[in-house]
Amino acid sequence: MLKIAALGSYFYQSALAFCLLIAVSHLLAAPSYVAYSLFISIVQFADIACFQWLRSACSRFYPGPDEESELAQRGVIIAEFIASAALCLLGALVAQLLDVPLWLGLTGATAAILQGGGELHLTMLRFRQEFRLFSCLQGARATIQAATTLAGAALGGDLKHVVAGVLVGNLVYCTLACVLSRHILPWSRARGGKLVKRHLVYGGVSAGASVVGVLAPLGLKTIFLSGLGPAGAAGPLLALDLLQRPFGMIIASLQAVRYPELVARFDSEGSSEDVQVELGRYYALLTGSALLGAAGLIALLGAATATVIPPALQASFAQTAPFIMLVALLRALTQTLLSTPAHLQRRLPAIVGLAGLDCILTCAGALVAVALYPGAGAAIAAGTAGGAAAAAVFGVFMLGRQPFVLPWWPVLASAAALILAWLSAGLFAGNLLLATGVALAVALVFGAAPSFIFLRWIAR
Repeated sequence: MLKIAALGSYFYQSALAFCLLIAVSHLLAAPSYVAYSLFISIVQFADIACFQWLRSACSRFYPGPDEESELAQRGVIIAEFIASAALCLLGALVAQLLDVPLWLGLTGATAAILQGGGELHLTMLRFRQEFRLFSCLQGARATIQAATTLAGAALGGDLKHVVAGVLVGNLVYCTLACVLSRHILPWSRARGGKLVKRHLVYGGVSAGASVVGVLAPLGLKTIFLSGLGPAGAAGPLLALDLLQRPFGMIIASLQAVRYPELVARFDSEGSSEDVQVELGRYYALLTGSALLGAAGLIALLGAATATVIPPALQASFAQTAPFIMLVALLRALTQTLLSTPAHLQRRLPAIVGLAGLDCILTCAGALVAVALYPGAGAAIAAGTAGGAAAAAVFGVFMLGRQPFVLPWWPVLASAAALILAWLSAGLFAGNLLLATGVALAVALVFGAAPSFIFLRWIAR
């Protein structure tokens, strides 16, 4: 049940972040929201560039087989985090050469450091199987950051106030996390140069793939902004911000509770028959859950557009959101599920290669659409989806490098839920209430059985 509680904390975090974006989009003018969206993306990029390698290494090597190993790992991880934080601050100073204001660079770097530290702390708790404290802190972080960000937007209505809210939220949460976990994750001194080398090699390559993956949303936002202008790009950028989060949450939460056990079994048993069965269930769990999430989103998309999206952005949001939802679904599966064999086998070039292919093809699809259909937001979004689909096709071939036994029927039922919900929403598009009700009913009916199977796999 603790694993189910951990999943619940991810859902709560995602729902709160979704609501926060909607609220902020109402409180800020379109140009200010574009600036806020770009700031958040840059902070996320800095976080991944500076700290993702350490989180990846932590997820592969921490806590280790015994207490002594955990102590050594924790000391090295703390030292590596301090060094990475220093590099992040140095990057903020270098950013002045690109005409980035000093206050903005330092604020963004500080937010990235606090965010990276909070994520690393939660990763260590998760891999120690401290799911109770993990769930509490995950929920507290989402609540605190949402409250302070919303307060900043409401008080000032400009970028400076929102950025201040983001910074205060991260600072308050990190202080709380350190106090509550001081006995579980006490301070430890660094020792063991071999551990640093191991972390750098595996973590560096994994982080490189993550950095490349984050470049795609940044590139897409730039393409939409240049092709549509600040006012025209606000709707697609809001769709990018909103619709990436649910799939990221679904994949990240399921991976958080299932991947550590899978790695441990693969390292001890290799490609045994039992491991192949568990690997197939892992693939079915991630794929089916993502498809069910997409079915729910497509059912509620019309109603959400009409009720929570600012009126000035509704038209461009409605035109681009279905394609951007497809992009988010495909990229979430490509980055996480399709790269699993490469991570298990530590095939580092394949990890980076798939991430680079995903980024290049996704952005290339958008650029081709800009060239062929200038000023058409829906066409740019459709081109983006085509590029993401092409990258996913290449990624599917990587799955064959590691044998697995896939239970097909939960995946097919989940796919049917998405397809029929999409068709229902389109068939009754003239009646918003009927379209939403029918599409949601279809998603629930076809998704009930696979959802029960997925929950049983998680809880066992």
